[in-house]
Amino acid sequence: QLQLVESGGGLVQPGGSLRLSCAASGFTLDYYAIAWFRQAPGKEREAVSCRSSSTDSVNYADSVKGRFAISRDNAKNTVYLQMNSLKPEDTAVYYCAAMSEEYLIQGRCVMAAREYDYWGHGTQVTVSS
Repeated sequence: QLQLVESGGGLVQPGGSLRLSCAASGFTLDYYAIAWFRQAPGKEREAVSCRSSSTDSVNYADSVKGRFAISRDNAKNTVYLQMNSLKPEDTAVYYCAAMSEEYLIQGRCVMAAREYDYWGHGTQVTVSS
């Protein structure tokens, strides 16, 4: 059974840091592009970051550039999202997702949720003092 499980969320003060993890089971991430999305209450799901495997292309939403970093450890079949300098507007449920690399164009990861086939159930991140 293909599964993605997120962990690492929690309550943090503004300016603090968290590292989210997403562990895959039932399939290997070596041939998948991965991404992080988030959804705040009353708002649509938005892309945060993505990373391919074959070309290691990376992309970030403008709102998190310079603060967040996506990484992957294929040996551990896990992806990470390091979040620094957190702001209250980063509060949301964070989801990881995976899509087969065969659908990428020139190996570039995509930031569109509709392209991703596998999703985790999400982990809550709350930034508040």
